[in-house]
Amino acid sequence: MDEIEEKSFVASAVETIKTIVYALLIAGVFRTLFFQPFWIPSGSMKDTLLIGDFLFVNKMAYGYSYASCPKIQIPRFGVNIDADDFCGFLKDREMRILGGEPKRGDVVVFRHPITGSDYIKRLIGLPGDKIQMQAGVLQINGTAVGIEPTIDFGETYEPQGSQRNRPICANGAVGLGANCIKKKYIETLPNGVSYGILDTFDQDAMQLGGRMNVDSTKVYSVPEGHFFFMGDNRDNSSDSRVPQTIGGVGFVPMKDIVGRADRILFSSAGSSILAFWTWRSDRYFKAVN
Repeated sequence: MDEIEEKSFVASAVETIKTIVYALLIAGVFRTLFFQPFWIPSGSMKDTLLIGDFLFVNKMAYGYSYASCPKIQIPRFGVNIDADDFCGFLKDREMRILGGEPKRGDVVVFRHPITGSDYIKRLIGLPGDKIQMQAGVLQINGTAVGIEPTIDFGETYEPQGSQRNRPICANGAVGLGANCIKKKYIETLPNGVSYGILDTFDQDAMQLGGRMNVDSTKVYSVPEGHFFFMGDNRDNSSDSRVPQTIGGVGFVPMKDIVGRADRILFSSAGSSILAFWTWRSDRYFKAVN
């Protein structure tokens, strides 16, 4: 009798383990094919996205393509399996399976056209658009977008995230632990999408020509099949305003778009995801706007 009960227990345990393994495999396949985890390493999208935000990117929002293929990177252990390793044969193909077109104002993850690194920025320019910055004000097809001042954005001046970068402040050089301030504005695109943008330099400096060159640019004509992206933290973002040849992003082809960022799962203000005491409770499951 005891032997039968022991066999039943072993069989039950084996079945339970198999069920768990199958569930994990299914979840892994689902995650790999349809969603990609993304950890925000820099402040280029503040304050829409903060350093340490953890989110999943919806790969099917714009359809499945070469850029949507799995990527597994664990620098600490030397693991770097890129989309080229899984789907290199699709790299030069423009096809996408299912999904729709990206919309102006979407927060999008894409592969850098040259390096293949993942970037996350806001989609500003569509194919055929003419984009320009004039004294810090975005112009789309010759018309300035709506911009209204709002409450300043403040944060503690200290090393942030795993890269331990320190923020840039509009209120000059401040010491560790001091309040680092940036001017904040609400920008509204022609299709009605509104969001916050940050400005490191004040309006007086703007009038005196003291702003960064990416705040006053030439006219960019977005080619067919390409998109123009910018970071919400305008003075601290390497984006389409800077050509690929000098370290920027330039125009991004449709085939390099990975997916849309829809919701933050959780956020850590510390240097590691494991430092749970630094998690920001006000950002759990927060929508990305």
